[in-house]
Amino acid sequence: MENNPSQKLSVLEKVGYSLGDLAANLIFQTMMAFLAFFYTDIYKIPPAKASLVMLTGGFFGAFFNLIMGAIADRTQTKWGKFRPWVLWTAIPFGVIALLTFSTPDFNESGKVAYAFITYFLLVIIYSANNLPYSALSGVMTGDMKERNSLSSYRFVSVMVAQFIIQVLLLPLAISIGHGDKAAGFEKVMFVFAITGVLCFFITFLTTRERIKPPKEQKTPLKQDLSDLFKNKPWLIMLALTILVFITLSLKGGMNIYYFKYYLTEASQIDFLHRIGFNKMIDSLSNIFGDVAFEEFRKPDGAPYATASITSAASTVAMILGIFFSKPLADKFGKRNVFGIFISISALCLILINFLSNTAVSAVFVLQSLHGFIYGITIPLLWAMIADVADYSEWKNNRRATAIIFSAMIFGLKVGLSLGGAVSTALLSVFNYDANAAQQTSTAVNGIKLLISVIPGLIFIAGAGLLFGYAIDKKMEITVENDLKARRA
Repeated sequence: MENNPSQKLSVLEKVGYSLGDLAANLIFQTMMAFLAFFYTDIYKIPPAKASLVMLTGGFFGAFFNLIMGAIADRTQTKWGKFRPWVLWTAIPFGVIALLTFSTPDFNESGKVAYAFITYFLLVIIYSANNLPYSALSGVMTGDMKERNSLSSYRFVSVMVAQFIIQVLLLPLAISIGHGDKAAGFEKVMFVFAITGVLCFFITFLTTRERIKPPKEQKTPLKQDLSDLFKNKPWLIMLALTILVFITLSLKGGMNIYYFKYYLTEASQIDFLHRIGFNKMIDSLSNIFGDVAFEEFRKPDGAPYATASITSAASTVAMILGIFFSKPLADKFGKRNVFGIFISISALCLILINFLSNTAVSAVFVLQSLHGFIYGITIPLLWAMIADVADYSEWKNNRRATAIIFSAMIFGLKVGLSLGGAVSTALLSVFNYDANAAQQTSTAVNGIKLLISVIPGLIFIAGAGLLFGYAIDKKMEITVENDLKARRA
């Protein structure tokens, strides 16, 4: 690690750091958006058993984060505490991600066991990689504005990954697999795995750790944990993180079900015709051949195409929203901006519940509007967690960056696991049948609630927590200036 009094970051370092999140999110976004669908509709695991796999594996990974945080804070190498873990885990991450989305031919019990083992390994390697990666942002700079800027760069990469997953993954899987989604998923994930490994290498090579713990600091784990549970902003951020990722998991996981089973095929075909989708497919077919896109010419391919196009618009809108995040946060403070815009985005979700099953254009508009408004909040969550690490150092004169981030990723994993498990469990409760030509009204109404009202209300609950969060704009400035004086 090195001393850098200016704490300014070059564009190269910001871009290099952001590529680590592009790599991680090629896998993470696939898990959020398609793992439940992959297990139930492609690998043909019963929904209740898929729910159990996601819940137990996810919770183990969540608790492993706390162990990983303690390990990372105590790692000592010539490269720093956190960067080495990005390097060491790069190749295992790619290999395990590929195995998770593979479909070996087992009986039902064998499939469940294979899914559990691969998901179990994936959440462990994800923690060993992404926890140190996230903590790295807290020691690259202590400048609040630079940290806001770094977070914005990071989440543009996240949105690029989300665009690739939600817009291109399913069409690519269907096209490359020539209608065989299982084969298509494996081939696409192979490309993602190689891309991810290369991006992790770039992150390691381009970043530096500049903030060191106080020289006199001892590192007893008991003291780290004691400091955590006395830190009210940390407790609030933990609860907020859990709620945010329950919401994202519910909404993302149910998206393809909503288009497939609620919106009518006829209305989606009409929507695709009006926006020129068929002409686009014709143009692509001239380049890649008719066979590659023949699945999208069939009526039952309309939901996949409409879901992808709507996700594309929403993701582009999120990227646009991210660019408003830093100037708003610099002026009004992260807490206020996050609370206001997460609430407005929740209202957009709730309104989707009141749309008819032919209102495809309205769904498109509301999801795009939600994407833009939610995009403003995306960089702020992780920047606020870095602020909590500063607040802990300011208050206790001890810095434990990774343990603080590990607790937040613990919340992420808990939220993701709960969201995925709740969605698949409720599919079972609602009598969802992946092999049925038509779902019952109970199943369809449940899917509609899981993409609109339920995630919307959870977002609003998260915004309410921020009334007790003490790190407003004034506190940010006080903490930053005091820590600069101490470190000098």
